[in-house]
Amino acid sequence: MEPDYDVIIAGGGLAGTIVAHSVANNSNQRLRILVVDRSPEQTPGLKSVSGWICGDAVSKEAVDYMTEYTGVRWTDPEIEHRVKGVMAFSPNRETAIPFDGEGYMLNRQLLPQEQNKRALKMGVEFDFGVNLTGLVYDGENVAGVEGRRTKSTESYKKTARVVVDTTGMTSMLRNQIRNTDKIERKVDRRDVESTGRHIMYFEPDEDDKTEFDSDYCIIHLDQDIAPGGYGWVFPKGDDKVNIGLGVEKTLLEKRNARMGRADNVSMLINEYVERNRAIKNPRLSEDPQDASNATGNFQVSVRRQNDCLVAGGYVMVGDSAWMPKPLDAGGIGPALIAGSIAGKCIVEAIEAGDTSEAGLWKYNKEYIDEYGYKTAGLEVFRRFIQTLTNDQIDYGMKHFLGDLDVEAISKGEHPDFGGIAKIATMIRGIRNIKLANGLRTTTNQNKMLTAHYRDFPSAPDGFSQWRADLHKILDGASLEMEKYSN
Repeated sequence: MEPDYDVIIAGGGLAGTIVAHSVANNSNQRLRILVVDRSPEQTPGLKSVSGWICGDAVSKEAVDYMTEYTGVRWTDPEIEHRVKGVMAFSPNRETAIPFDGEGYMLNRQLLPQEQNKRALKMGVEFDFGVNLTGLVYDGENVAGVEGRRTKSTESYKKTARVVVDTTGMTSMLRNQIRNTDKIERKVDRRDVESTGRHIMYFEPDEDDKTEFDSDYCIIHLDQDIAPGGYGWVFPKGDDKVNIGLGVEKTLLEKRNARMGRADNVSMLINEYVERNRAIKNPRLSEDPQDASNATGNFQVSVRRQNDCLVAGGYVMVGDSAWMPKPLDAGGIGPALIAGSIAGKCIVEAIEAGDTSEAGLWKYNKEYIDEYGYKTAGLEVFRRFIQTLTNDQIDYGMKHFLGDLDVEAISKGEHPDFGGIAKIATMIRGIRNIKLANGLRTTTNQNKMLTAHYRDFPSAPDGFSQWRADLHKILDGASLEMEKYSN
C-alpha cells in the first residue's frame, strides 16, 4: 500500500527540523514530509518540562554547513548574540585555550518557532501533541510510527518510507527497534553528564575576563566546581548570560566525600553563580522569549555517536544517536551536520527506490567522514581528563600544550601532545610523569581510533568485524587508562 508520507520525522526539536529542511531542499520539495512532536504547537520541540535547556552555543562553521544543505539562513531573532569563540580556562585561571572559532548564542525558545515557519513554507506538515511509543514494520523495514494523542486516548499511526528518530537521548523508538542488531540500545551511565543552567540578567561587577566576556564563551575546568565536567559562562549580551555546569555523577559523589559535602547539581550551579566576581545581583530572565526556559536541568551523553545510525527504513539524528561532543557536550553542531547529511541521503535512497539498511547506509559513512571519525578518540581523552586533579590539569595545560595542540583543539580534534617527549626533563613529580604518559597514551589511542573510523565499511556486510575491532581498541584504552588514574 502507498504510505501516508515519504518521510516521518519523530521529534520536532532542532535536529528534527534540520532533517525536514534538508529533505525538502534536496528533493526540491517533491517529497511528503511529516514532523510528529509530543509538545503543543505553541511550544514546539521542548526538550523537557523545563524548556529547551541547553548551553545555546554553536559554531558559525556548523551553521554555515547546515545552510549549504538546507538553504536556510539563521538571522535574528533565533541568533541572540554573536561571539568570537570559546575560551577554556585551567582551574587556577592562569592558562586559557581558544577553540571553536566564531559562533552564535541562540534563543532556543524562538528558534523552533522560526524553524517551523520555514518548514511550513517548504511544504512540511506537523502533528503536535502526539506521544510516540513504537515503530510500525513491513517485513525487514520500519514503515511508520504509532502512539497516542497526549490529550486523549485516541491511538495514532502513520506510515512512511523512512522514519527519522530525533526523540532524544533516551529514545523509546531506538530502545525498541527490532529489525537490526547493529544499533546500540542503551548508553553507559558513565557516558552521561547531569547538567543545568540559568538564563540571567545581571549588573556588571569586576572587569574580569576569566569570569565574563561578552565576546567569548567561557569554560571553567575545575574538579571542585564541576567534577568530571565543566562550568560555563556564555554571554547573551553585555548584561545577560547563560550560566551553568555539568558533572559526572560518580565523580560528584567522590568530590562530595573528599570535601565533606552533599551538593547536587542545582546547588553547584547556584554556588557557581554566587562566586562569579563579574556578575552582581543576577536574576532569572523574565523576557517573554525566555518565559518557559529560564532555568532547568537535563541529561546529556558525552561519548562517540551510536556505532550504527541506520536500520531498514530507520535513521537516527542528534541526541537519539548520542551525538553531543564527548569533550564539551555540545550537541547543536553535530545535530546540524548530521541532520543536513541525513536529509540528503534519505532523498537519494527514496529516489533510488531502496530504503533498506543498505540503501540508507551512506548516511553512516558520510557522517563519520565529515565529523564522527574523531569522537571515539575524544571519548577516551575525556575519560582520562576526568581522572585528573586540578593541579594536574593546571600543569598539563601550562606545560604540555603546544601551538599545534591548541590548533587541534580549536578544530575539535584530539591534541597530539608531541612536545611532551621534548620536555621530559622538565617534568617533576611522579604524578606529572603519569600525567605525561597518560596524555601520550591517549594520543596513540586516538590515532588508532581515527584510522579505524576512516576505514568504516561502505556497506553493512563489513560492520560486524569493524565493530568487534572497535571495541577491542576501546577495551584496551580502558585498561591503559587504569594505569594513570588516581
